[in-house]
Amino acid sequence: MTWQDDSELEHYQPEQYEPQQQEQESAKSQLQPLIQVFREGLIACLEECASGRKGLFSDFAHLSGDGSETAWPEAAKIRELAFALQSILAQSEEQDKLCDQFLDLCSIHGENDPGEPKLARAFLAEISGGR
Repeated sequence: MTWQDDSELEHYQPEQYEPQQQEQESAKSQLQPLIQVFREGLIACLEECASGRKGLFSDFAHLSGDGSETAWPEAAKIRELAFALQSILAQSEEQDKLCDQFLDLCSIHGENDPGEPKLARAFLAEISGGR
């Protein structure tokens, strides 16, 4: 493609591409209610976990083998919501720091890992310090 003269370049308008940016911003604003539900649910679960309930960061934590502890469906829903939210945000090259941090904590498994209540208290302290 060749330009006939510089006047064609003068007619080029980068604003033509703003609708795509507006779509991304609109998509993010549409996700705000979902992000808010995640944050509220996460804080409620973190408070319960900090008080001693296990199973927020992993499905395996509540399985003691003797059946003395029961499953925590709200925690499972928060984990599922976090994975979904992270995936949706990644499609528009966005991130949610709280969601990413929570999923990072969910990936911790091993003998020397801090207990869930201790981990929940530390995460709550970090969240409240960041407000």
